[in-house]
Amino acid sequence: MQPAPAAAPAESPPITRMLAEKVSAIRFEELPPEVVFLARQCLLDWMGVTLGGFNEPLAGILRADALEQGGHPQATLIGSGERVTTAQAALVNGAASHALDFDDVHLGMSGHPSVPVIPGLLALAEQRRATGRDFVAAFVAGFEMECRVGALVMPGHYQAGFHATGTLGTFGAAAACAHLMQLDADQWRNALGIAGAQAAGLKSMFGTMCKPFHAGKAAANGLLAASLAARGFTSNADVLETAQGFGATQTGTLSPERALRGLGEDYAIRGTLFKYHAACYGTHETIEGVLRLREENGLDAAKVDAVDLLVPPGHLAMCNIPEPATALEGKFSLRFTAALALAGRGSSEAAFTDEAVHDPALVALRDRVTVRPRSEEQGVAIGGGTDVTVRLRDGGELRKRVNLEIPASDLGQQWRRLVEKYRSLAEPAIGPARASALLSAIEGLEGADSMAAVAELATAGPARSAP
Repeated sequence: MQPAPAAAPAESPPITRMLAEKVSAIRFEELPPEVVFLARQCLLDWMGVTLGGFNEPLAGILRADALEQGGHPQATLIGSGERVTTAQAALVNGAASHALDFDDVHLGMSGHPSVPVIPGLLALAEQRRATGRDFVAAFVAGFEMECRVGALVMPGHYQAGFHATGTLGTFGAAAACAHLMQLDADQWRNALGIAGAQAAGLKSMFGTMCKPFHAGKAAANGLLAASLAARGFTSNADVLETAQGFGATQTGTLSPERALRGLGEDYAIRGTLFKYHAACYGTHETIEGVLRLREENGLDAAKVDAVDLLVPPGHLAMCNIPEPATALEGKFSLRFTAALALAGRGSSEAAFTDEAVHDPALVALRDRVTVRPRSEEQGVAIGGGTDVTVRLRDGGELRKRVNLEIPASDLGQQWRRLVEKYRSLAEPAIGPARASALLSAIEGLEGADSMAAVAELATAGPARSAP
């Protein structure tokens, strides 16, 4: 008896077209109030971390390169107020906004969703003097596209070594700009194809200047993709599902069903998580666990014999640099961030310096920290938190489990925390008066007549209200 012939592979649904149709149809008037509020929160947080990152060396290098090249003064460099081309602004502002690794995250679907989307969109909105309402709708559209493409290719995409902020962010930036430009259906799909041809980013660059560079390139490349599509530039318009396209080449876990689930019925922005420690989000559960044990038990670092961290397996390839040599590497070190928290040194940007990672006291604490991956065999589901165990010199043991994968339910409280974070970053950069004026403009974003006026406030200079 002859074996039955192998079944032909199921034909992939037209994912690119379906996503473009739904995302392009997003309208401000139809957005739920909490989605609009979250968009404002994302912009506020982005402004804070961008102002905080403006003076980082990598941002200075990119800024100097842009100013040397020159070009039409179309958009503002956040922090300095210098005007450059939209592409240059997207690149420099995008890299600056990710320089501190203090920006928002979206676990499992996109990485850092705002830093590749906002810079190109803001530059374009400033050039076109788009309204706040137009900006919000386009941002939500870009956010949605970024996360939907992430749902298509995760987790294999990230596990293979791609930096999702750079790769998926290129699609998000292209979608946000396409939405603001009101491209037609064919132009939308071409824009996504052009984005796919440029999408790049490697996790091997974590701890170097190239990680934030990924965010800036995604912003600039997404803006370029939409701009070229508007002029008639073509691409493979089925980039996500076509043979040898983005999905086929970038992951071994392609899931059209996951990418399309709930499309048009829910908004990915509801899954946004914000950072309150200036390091990779994968270290935050460790930091929080140690800090809570210190607070609850009056824990003294001198009494600690060892610290054991049981973490989700993915953390080992994301934030487990065992002996960081630079401040940037310290942000991606579970052992170092545990030592910082244990020593009570804080977790603000000021805590991460080249001197700190070589401080003998912190190195001694770091070397008492052991990191192990959680496994199913240990009877605990993979993911869902970090277990921190502190063994004391007197034989005692303290334990704390922390799960920071759940978005906040109290958006008002989250806004207040973000305002505090924003002020801590913005006021040293542009002064209290200017920072307050920018905060007021973002609070009233939906009523802004021109995003150019909002961008202008994000610079050092006399404070004035945005119209």
